[in-house]
Amino acid sequence: MEDGKLVIRPKRFSGDSSVLSLRLPNELVARLDEIAESTNRTRNDIVLKCLEYAVENIEID
Repeated sequence: MEDGKLVIRPKRFSGDSSVLSLRLPNELVARLDEIAESTNRTRNDIVLKCLEYAVENIEID
């Protein structure tokens, strides 16, 4: 991790998975799409990376 940023590197997910449906603000979806396009990854890949990062770094007060 560089300066608290989430660094995304190429990696393919292989394993069991589940389907999860979410409602997200349009602005957030647009930002996710921009990141996906600039990293040549799918939106799903980006959301998965963001969620993994959040779960690993969450602090419950």
